[in-house]
Amino acid sequence: MRQIPPLSAVRVFEAAARHGNFTRAAEELGMTQAAVSYQIKLLEERLGTSLFRREGRRIALTDAGTRAAPQVSRAFDAIDSAFAQVRAEDEKLLTVSTSNTFANAWLAWRLGSFQMGHPEMAVRLEATDKVADLSAGEVDCAIRAGRGGWDGMVIDKLLEIDFTPMMSPEFLARHGPLVPADLLRLPQISPHDPWWAHWLREAGVDVPDGPPRPGVRLDSQAHEGHAAIAGQGVAMLTPFFWRRDLAEGRLTRPFDQVSTRGYAYWFVVPETRRNLPKIKRFREWLLEEIGRERPQGV
Repeated sequence: MRQIPPLSAVRVFEAAARHGNFTRAAEELGMTQAAVSYQIKLLEERLGTSLFRREGRRIALTDAGTRAAPQVSRAFDAIDSAFAQVRAEDEKLLTVSTSNTFANAWLAWRLGSFQMGHPEMAVRLEATDKVADLSAGEVDCAIRAGRGGWDGMVIDKLLEIDFTPMMSPEFLARHGPLVPADLLRLPQISPHDPWWAHWLREAGVDVPDGPPRPGVRLDSQAHEGHAAIAGQGVAMLTPFFWRRDLAEGRLTRPFDQVSTRGYAYWFVVPETRRNLPKIKRFREWLLEEIGRERPQGV
C-alpha cells in the first residue's frame, strides 16, 4: 500500500522547490502565501522532517528537500504527460446524444458540415430515446426534448416543439376537403401519440374517451413523416422538421392550427464540461445552424 502524503501539499512543495520562493509558488497555484506555508508545514509534520530552511524572508531546501524535489517534479511531469494524452484523445472524439426524431429529421442531415469544418475531430452521434447519463462521461453533450431545468446542466433552448396534422397531397385529394373532426375517421399514423387528442381538442373536436384507435405505430417522427409522404395516413408532425417537404409538395397541411404542449429541444452539457473546446465549437455551430433555419421569433 502506498504511503503518499496529501497530494495538495506535495503539489505545493513541488512548486515552492522549483521556484525557490513561497510567493511565486502561491502565484502559480492561485493561493495565498500563508496557505503555501501552511501546506508545507502539514507536509513536514507528516514526514517528520524539514524540507525548507527559513533564512529571513528567503527559503532554501534542506538535504531532505533537495533529495525529494527532483523526484517529485519528475512524478508530476509524468502525471501531466499521462493526462495530456487523455485530454488529447478526448479532444479528438465528440459524442453527441439525441432522440431518434431530432437525429433523423434534422441533425444527421447537417452533422457533416460540422465534421468538414473540424476535420481533426471525429463525431459520434448516439440516436436513442433514452435520456443519456451525461455525468458518466461516455457522452459529451446532448440534445434533449423536455421543459428544461436539469440539475447540474447548462442548457440552450434550440426549438419549440409544436405540431399539426400533415399528409401527402394525393391523400388529401382522395379524402378532402377536410374539417378537423374528419381526422377521427381517417387513418392516423401513431394514433397512440397524445399529440392527437391535444390537437383535436384545441381544434374543438370532441375526442371520445377510451383506448387509442388501431393503426400503424412508429417509433419516431422521422418515420411517421415518411409514412405520411407515402400516403399511409395522417401524421402529427412538427412543421420545422418538414418545411422542405411542405415547400416541395411532398406533404401538405390541411389546417392552420399549430399546437404545443410546452416542450422544446435543448442543447444540454454538464457544467463541468461546458468550456471544453470541442463542446464550445459544437455548441456555437449548432446554435448558428439552427438559428439560420428556425423561423424568426421562434
